[in-house]
Amino acid sequence: MTEHTKTDGLPGMDSSTLPQVLERSKPRNERMNSEKVECNACPVLCQISEGRTGACDRYANRDGLLIRVDPVILLRKSLQDGEAKLVPFAAGPADTTAESGVQAAAANDPSTTAPWNGDLLLAEEVFVTGVGSSTTYPDYKPAPFIVSSRAAGVDMVTVVTEGIFSYCSFKVKIDTDRFLGAEQANVRCKGEVVGHVTTAEYGSQMLSLGGVHHLTGGSKKEGRITAEMMQLLGNQQAVELTIDGGSQLVIQAGKAPIVNGVEEQRMRVGCGSAAVGIFARQFAGLADEVVVVDDHITGVLTEHQAGRCLDMPRSGIQMRGRKSTPGRYFQVANPGTGWGGTDIADPLSIIEGWDAGVARPGLKLLMTSTTGEHASWYVLDEALQPVEQEMPPDVRVIVDRIGENCEPSLCTVLFLGGAGGSLRAGVTENPVLLTRAIKNALVNVTCGGAPAYVWPGGGITVMADVTRMPLNSFGTVPTPAIVAPIEFSMRRDDYEALGGHMEYVRELQEVLRSGAWHNDGAPTSLQWEKGGATNPWPLSNGPLLG
Repeated sequence: MTEHTKTDGLPGMDSSTLPQVLERSKPRNERMNSEKVECNACPVLCQISEGRTGACDRYANRDGLLIRVDPVILLRKSLQDGEAKLVPFAAGPADTTAESGVQAAAANDPSTTAPWNGDLLLAEEVFVTGVGSSTTYPDYKPAPFIVSSRAAGVDMVTVVTEGIFSYCSFKVKIDTDRFLGAEQANVRCKGEVVGHVTTAEYGSQMLSLGGVHHLTGGSKKEGRITAEMMQLLGNQQAVELTIDGGSQLVIQAGKAPIVNGVEEQRMRVGCGSAAVGIFARQFAGLADEVVVVDDHITGVLTEHQAGRCLDMPRSGIQMRGRKSTPGRYFQVANPGTGWGGTDIADPLSIIEGWDAGVARPGLKLLMTSTTGEHASWYVLDEALQPVEQEMPPDVRVIVDRIGENCEPSLCTVLFLGGAGGSLRAGVTENPVLLTRAIKNALVNVTCGGAPAYVWPGGGITVMADVTRMPLNSFGTVPTPAIVAPIEFSMRRDDYEALGGHMEYVRELQEVLRSGAWHNDGAPTSLQWEKGGATNPWPLSNGPLLG
C-alpha cells in the first residue's frame, strides 16, 4: 500500500494535509468532471461537486478536498460522586496546535466549565470513539484511528472505526401489557415491512427491526425505508410503525411508547399470579376474593397457594379459561388493549359463575389489572351476582401500591450488529486472531464508548444500548446499510501479538494535537441528554488491566 487517498488519512500523505481526509486524486471514471471528487468511504463511490455532500450527507467536497461533515467524537473521563462518567467532546476545525485542535462540549457536566484548551496532560482521560471516524472501505485499509494511550500505567491500543453494517438490526423492548400484534406479524414503516413481532417477555412486548433481509432482500424502497427507520431509531428519535393485524406505535429509545395514540404509563409489576402472591398478605382480611386479570396468567387469590397458606376460605368463583396450577388461569380472554392486556372492558365477563354451595351473599370481590390502572370492587347480592360498589379506602391503598410498584413504561432499543471481515481486517491482517482475542477477554469492544455485549459462538456479534451511545452515532449509506461506531481496546503487546497494524499506531497526544485526520468544520458542541452517561471507562475493563 503505497498510495493512500480518499477517506483513509493513512501515512503517505504529506504532513501538511494530515488534518484533511483527502488529497485530490485521479478519479476512477475518466469522464468525471474535474471539479468533482470521488468518495470511497462506501461502495456507492459518490462523485461530489464543489460545496455539495454525498448521498449519505456525511462527506462533502470543499475546495476540491473530501471532508468529513460530522465531528470525530471523543470522550473524557470525569469524576463525579466517585464514579467515572463520560463527557462528550467534538473535534473542532482541524489545526496543528494543541490549543485549538480539539474543543470540549461542556454538555450538562458541571465539572466542565469551559472549552478544553488541548492540555495533553489529560490525554489518559480521553477516549477516541468511532463516531465520525470514517470507515475501512474498500476493506483492505487499516482502521482510521489506531490510537496508543495509557491506562493505569498500562500501554493500550484502541482501534477505532465506523462499520458499514449490512448485517445488523435493532431489538426493541416495549414495556406494555397492551396487545401489539401476534408473534411473527409484520411490522411496517411507511407501508414497507421493516421487521416483525417476536416473543413477548416479562411485562414487555418485543420487536425485531431491520436486518439484512429487509435492507437488501426486498425492493429498493423497502431497503431505503428500513435504513431510514434504523438510523432514526439508533439516534434516539421517534419512529412511527404499524403492525399487521395489531396496533399503531410510536417508539423512541428511552421514552414511553405510544400505542394507538395513547402514551403508556406503567410496566406491570408481574403477571396475575405474581401480583396475587406479592400482595396476598395485604389483601387478606380486606377482600374475600381477588382476581388479577392478565392476558397470560390470571391469578385467583383464594385458589392460589398464597391464599391457601394464609388460610383464606375458597370463594366459589368459577373462572373462564384454561386452569393451570391452582389459582392460575390461562386464556381467560383474547389479547387486546383492555384490562391486563386482554380485549375485555368488563372484568366480570371472565367469571362463569359462582358455586352456590361455597359462595355467599356479601362476599367482597376485588378485580384489578396487573398495573392497577383498572380496578373495581364488588359485593355479591342475594342472587350471588356481583354488584359494583365504591372501593374501600384501605383496599384502594393496596391497588395504588400495585401501581407504585410498576416501573415507568419505556422503549429500550438495542443495536445488534455483526462485525464482519472489513472491520476485522482494519485491526489485523489475520482477522480470526481478533475474534479469538475477544472471546478470550483480551479485547474490550465498545460502540461509541458504550459497553457492548459480545454474543457467544462464531464471529463478532455485538449488542449495545443506543441510549448509552453519543447522540447521532448512527448514519446510513445508500447501498443501503447502517453506519455505526465500534472500538476495540487491548494491551499494546496483545495487539502486536495478534498481528495488528503496528505501523499505523499513533500516540493519543499526536491525535489530539493534529485534531485527528479530519478537517471537519463541524460544530464544537454536542448535545448529550444524559449529561454524562454512567458507562464504565472503556479502558478500565478488568481483564485488560488484569
